[in-house]
Amino acid sequence: MIRIGIVGVGFMGMIHYLAARKVKGARVAAICSRDPKKRAGDWRGIQGNFGPAGEKMDLSKVKKYSNLDDLLDDPDIDFVDVCNPTDQHPATAIAALHAGKHVLVEKAIALEAREADAMLKAAGHAGKLLMVAHVLPFFPEFAYAAEAIRGGKYGRLRAAHFKRIISKPDWSADIGDAAKTGGPAVDLHIHDTHFIGLVAGVPKRVFSSGLEDRGAVQYLTTQYLYGDGGPTVSCSSGAIAQKGRPFVHGYEIYLEGATLIHESGAVPPTLLTSDGKVKQPKLKGGSDPLAAFTSEIQAAVDAVASGQEPPLLSAKLARDALVLCHKECQSVRTGKPVFIS
Repeated sequence: MIRIGIVGVGFMGMIHYLAARKVKGARVAAICSRDPKKRAGDWRGIQGNFGPAGEKMDLSKVKKYSNLDDLLDDPDIDFVDVCNPTDQHPATAIAALHAGKHVLVEKAIALEAREADAMLKAAGHAGKLLMVAHVLPFFPEFAYAAEAIRGGKYGRLRAAHFKRIISKPDWSADIGDAAKTGGPAVDLHIHDTHFIGLVAGVPKRVFSSGLEDRGAVQYLTTQYLYGDGGPTVSCSSGAIAQKGRPFVHGYEIYLEGATLIHESGAVPPTLLTSDGKVKQPKLKGGSDPLAAFTSEIQAAVDAVASGQEPPLLSAKLARDALVLCHKECQSVRTGKPVFIS
């Protein structure tokens, strides 16, 4: 039985706790929070932009820590699930790795690439797994799209457009603080850059236009430039919609022999093939968003058991996704294409 210690009991910490209850071969053995109410199980003040609202939780079988070092000193914890604000990810993850724990870090891996590099280095020195919880590839709609692109059944990827638009996040003090999250161009858009890196690879250059407010890019549209023979890929992402449309994401993907389209809440994943047929494929998994997080944590648990990093939780891929976000912000500010080193 793999024993998990969750650090940070905000919205994502709660989601990970709820999702982990259905994971096989593991259980949440401890939580760490500075808030005494949360340690007592009163999570009614927690809210987010999907999933259930916080409620009173029975934590009678869970150890409660107010201090990270105390959790890390616990020999009964096999891996640490880092769910505190992004600006705290590097210090928390590195401390856990130094303590001999495997680590799962909620996206984004960090705010800066140099911090991500330090985390990767610490994992190498410790001989422990550093995994990053990018959940999008575990959602059925995107798992299907990734398989269609990478499996080759419909030929190579020719072009794609992705979008991820939300209204201004206001469900917690931390989520709206760009100093803690990087703002929408990192905290939100990194879902897209991670998925694009997964299915198309890292581009040679990016060219972005966007809107900036108080030093943070709030919305952008990017062309990912792969050079001769590469796909034509673009994405629009940001916190710009009105509250009547709090969240939407989707894609149009053009393969040599098929087109895939999807928009959450409007168009279910649909496959158009070269023979003129249009069908909505049966997807693995249900509509419960927690199911994707359960699959994500299950992959991490299985990795701890086997000692092998799961490709979808690759820290290197997460680091590359962060670099893309920053290069796109640079392009927004300069109005010029930016090379990816």
